[in-house]
Order: sequence, then structure tokens, then C-alpha cells
Amino acid sequence: MRLSNRIRELRARFQWTQQDLASRVGVTRQTIAALEKGDYIPSLLLAMNICIEFQLTVEEVFQVKGEEK
Repeated sequence: MRLSNRIRELRARFQWTQQDLASRVGVTRQTIAALEKGDYIPSLLLAMNICIEFQLTVEEVFQVKGEEK
């Protein structure tokens, strides 16, 4: 399974840079870049903080992709 997200799309809608979002949620720009590329799975707290900034639910920002068992 894989966790995908809409962070890049949502940042563009809000006209935020990676650094803008990173500062809002307390991580580095590199963490946001890794999230957008799918190279990093966020902690539950980070995922929730990102959703709070976008004023969306977790399901609206993050999606689990892959085979169900």
C-alpha cells in the first residue's frame, strides 16, 4: 500500500510555497517536498496539522492506494 496526497495541488490553490506550509506546520521545506513526492509518510500529528491548515479532512488530503488484503 501507498499513501498519496494532494498537498502540492492544495498549496497551489492557497498560493503557498513549500516553505510557507512548512512554517505553518513546524517542519522543514524538505519534509514538505518529500511528502509531495511520496517519499515520506507523515506522522498522524503532522497529517492532522496539514489538514487543519487547509481546513479539510484527512480523507480529503490523504488517500491510501494499493491492494486491499
